[in-house]
Amino acid sequence: MESTAPRLRRTRIRLLISVASAVLLAATSVVVAGTANAEADRTITSNTTGTHNGYFFSYWKDTGNVTMTLGAGGSYSVQWSNMNNMVVGKGWNPGSTHTVNYSGTFSPNGNGYLSLYGWTTNPLIEYYIVENFGSYNPSSGATRLGSVTTDGSTYDIYRTQRVNQPSIIGTATFYQYWSVRQQHRSSGTITTANHFNAWKNLGLNLGTFNYQILATEGYQSSGSSNVTVSEGSSSTTTPPTTPATTPPTTSPGGGTSACKVTNAVSAWNTGLTDNITIANTGSSPINGWNLKFNLASGQTITSGWNATYSPTSGAVTATNVSYNGSIPPGGSTSIGFQATHNGNSAAPTGFTLNGAACS
Repeated sequence: MESTAPRLRRTRIRLLISVASAVLLAATSVVVAGTANAEADRTITSNTTGTHNGYFFSYWKDTGNVTMTLGAGGSYSVQWSNMNNMVVGKGWNPGSTHTVNYSGTFSPNGNGYLSLYGWTTNPLIEYYIVENFGSYNPSSGATRLGSVTTDGSTYDIYRTQRVNQPSIIGTATFYQYWSVRQQHRSSGTITTANHFNAWKNLGLNLGTFNYQILATEGYQSSGSSNVTVSEGSSSTTTPPTTPATTPPTTSPGGGTSACKVTNAVSAWNTGLTDNITIANTGSSPINGWNLKFNLASGQTITSGWNATYSPTSGAVTATNVSYNGSIPPGGSTSIGFQATHNGNSAAPTGFTLNGAACS
């Protein structure tokens, strides 16, 4: 009778071989799966959006030579030359208030921005948190509304308006919100929620998030950048927001004046134009405004912009149109009209905004 010991040893050997084979197969599967999930670098030279290695990306240009290479994770590089305007980057769709980490290099030859860039709808807003820029400060010519101090620097806050320009919904009129960092950098952490909260405190409200990318933008320039972006922790502080405003003043009639009006009349023969700037000098947004004034005798409005005017002579009311219907604290909006006159080209008088006298 054959002993059972050899059979038991053979059984144990076969079992060990089976276990070893299973472990080896599992390890091989892990390696293969990891390789399959990592996308190869991808070069893009024409307008498109999509996903790459788990990140949303966007490439847009109007003309010129722009080459974007999508790399591992949230990395990308871009070289541009002889171009008019371009915006490329990696990030998320939809965006959010998450904290963003980024690192890399940014080397524009001329005008360019490195920024956290995105869009919202309802309202349609294009926004920038500018970390670095080249030869041109994007806030040049804009009205400074205030500032926010976060992530090791002070950022100046601005609002600008684009009229009948390209957007994510087609040609439209929309506002741009800006936080522009005073100390430039090309690597760091952006506590996004601090900017959004500061904007909100100044009456600059965002809508439903669309995409959000760590963007390289160039305008009539050349250059290169190499950037890696990732999502950081969601911890949020509430830094102070400093409005660029003055306290409300008391008007001679006893009411509170939260506005200041300036105008510039240019007259010729029997015609004139008047450009009017309405500034919010209060601490709250002015929404749904109407501006009343007295037109000089003998003047009749023939056309106007950025408001509707009724009636066209005498005591006139200028009512806001949809795209300039809110004036944030420290902000301003411009309207104007063309009129005929019979020799009296004096500026309007008696300005009141929503019933309150303006200085």
